[in-house]
Amino acid sequence: MEGENTKPKILIFGGTGYLGKYMVKASVSSGHKTFVYARPVTKNSRPSKLEIHKEFQGIGVTIIEGELDEHEKIVSILKEVDVVISTVAYPQFLDQLKIVHAIKVAGNIKRFLPSEFGCEEDRVRPLPPFEAYLEKKRIVRRAIEAVEIPYTFVSANCYGAYFVNVLLRPFEPHDDVVVYGNGEAKAVFNYEEDIAKCTIKVINDPRTCNRIVIYRPQTNIISQLELISLWEQKTGRSFKRVHISEEELVKLSQSKNFDFLFNCFYKII
Repeated sequence: MEGENTKPKILIFGGTGYLGKYMVKASVSSGHKTFVYARPVTKNSRPSKLEIHKEFQGIGVTIIEGELDEHEKIVSILKEVDVVISTVAYPQFLDQLKIVHAIKVAGNIKRFLPSEFGCEEDRVRPLPPFEAYLEKKRIVRRAIEAVEIPYTFVSANCYGAYFVNVLLRPFEPHDDVVVYGNGEAKAVFNYEEDIAKCTIKVINDPRTCNRIVIYRPQTNIISQLELISLWEQKTGRSFKRVHISEEELVKLSQSKNFDFLFNCFYKII
């Protein structure tokens, strides 16, 4: 049986963010010595960030404060770990090139998992605003491949809790639900905690090295209309369905309302 001292040490970038918090907890729960590289806490930091730091320290996580442009600091930390997972948010996607460079210099990392965890970007061609978003991920992928760093690219599809909240708005008083397109397109909803647990397992599997791993449980594939029906059964309520056609979505894409399109993209593929 694998001993605790033989388990890979994991460094997580973006560990205090939305998905990162789940990833850190999954790493610790699996018995890995876990490090988080996070921006420094200041007097202007949100209370929630201070709480996360305190919680992580309480479960044995080592937090290193720094910025992504602190190359020498990152290289020194990398030399103390075995696996690197990035869960940085969209604005920092291209900053991961700095992580790639540091990993190449360190020379000891057994696996790097960049901030992916959404759709499989090499297989889709979405509306232009989201295409620009995915292109940044592809740039990072190609850089990792070019310098021959051992990697795993994880496609987790839709974050279950996040998109259920967007689609159903269960915590808001309302009588209607917006349906995108005809509402019959299927999507894969994976709970964030499950995404994190599966990802920690992936790093120990030699079959996933230099491969793309797609989380696609058949029971998690569901349409928006099916999701609404399940919610009605659960709550005993009926909701009016307000449709936004695919043509309207295309027009909205031309308005460059990126936040709206970011949410809509997963609902129509």
